[in-house]
Amino acid sequence: MIIERTKDEVIFRLPVNTNLDDLQDMADLFEFKELSKNSAATQQEVDDLVKKIKIDRWAKTKSKIGL
Repeated sequence: MIIERTKDEVIFRLPVNTNLDDLQDMADLFEFKELSKNSAATQQEVDDLVKKIKIDRWAKTKSKIGL
């Protein structure tokens, strides 16, 4: 693997046989870090939001399948 920094970007050069799923996971992590770098949210606030989303999603799913 070669990591190169240019004036405008960082370039990762990997062998052609690199697992694409692993690369996608890395790309998703980098994207998340870039999007969240200016966030003032605490981990507790994020955890609470995720919990609420899961509860609401489960309620909608139960409603759709008639439970």
